[in-house]
Amino acid sequence: MKEILVLAEHRLGKLKDVTFEVLTKGRKLAQENNARLTAVVIGYDIDPLGEELAYYADEVLIYDDYKVKEFHSEYFRQVLSHIILDRKPEVILIPHTSYGLELAPSLAIELNIPIITDVLEISFENGRFVVIREYFGGKLKAKVTLRESPRYIATVRVGVSKSEKNESKGQVTKMQNLDLMDIPYKRVIGLIKPPPEAVDISSAGIIVAVGRGIGDAKNLPLIEELSKVIGGVIACSRPVVDMKWLPKERLVGLSGKVVKPKLYLAIGISGQFYHVYGMMNSELIIAINKDPNAPIFGVADYGIVEDLFKVVPQLISKIYGKMYGEENK
Repeated sequence: MKEILVLAEHRLGKLKDVTFEVLTKGRKLAQENNARLTAVVIGYDIDPLGEELAYYADEVLIYDDYKVKEFHSEYFRQVLSHIILDRKPEVILIPHTSYGLELAPSLAIELNIPIITDVLEISFENGRFVVIREYFGGKLKAKVTLRESPRYIATVRVGVSKSEKNESKGQVTKMQNLDLMDIPYKRVIGLIKPPPEAVDISSAGIIVAVGRGIGDAKNLPLIEELSKVIGGVIACSRPVVDMKWLPKERLVGLSGKVVKPKLYLAIGISGQFYHVYGMMNSELIIAINKDPNAPIFGVADYGIVEDLFKVVPQLISKIYGKMYGEENK
């Protein structure tokens, strides 16, 4: 039976959301091609992660070894190479993250497998592997047909699909440890955790994003107040980072983070393609910009053409009024 293989990504004992997104893509591909969906999780003391993954795949392969307690692309490559040579899956899907980008190319070279990165959609057409991906920073979407091969590797972009859990639980299989070749030239020294006060905008449910249109860093407290009353976090576009009004960790876009919140409120953001790239899959997008021709309105579900310094204070006032029954508090 055909097989689709998905590598699970995890950190600090938790599976990353992108893992479930890629598994959903893999499930759709498997169903369309009468194939079996298998998830692979590599790490140390990871049995609970395998049990969680079992509701998203037909089978979960667990490779548990202290050598791979932290992500190490060379050790991961050895494990995946063994699995691929043994099981011969038709497609290997890996999250398009810093981990995936370090691992996937070397895996493809070792096994001489065609690879394509940062894909949005995957399918088979007339026996050929076909993907949709973007070029020129998101200005163009192209349908790409890969050369004929027994198998393919693709990295799947973060935030391009929703995760779907199965009602039934798949099989969980613990692999025997391999005699992994030591890598003297590369080692993991440690994992640097973000400070407790750091905000991970990629996991936020509500994001209030600001652009050059706010005019000056001294206007950020107004945006922070709005963010606070709606329970959101602040993010920004590239000019705000360049002017050092906010740190790069808050950047959404091609050179920042990809986000998929339930609500994305874009304030004073023009909406150039490199910003839209990072937020276009948000469930609800509301834009405030005084320029009626701003590109952001092309992706927004709702748009307000007005000076943000008139709109934002009124929004805060209305929300406070709803919360405390005082319209002008």
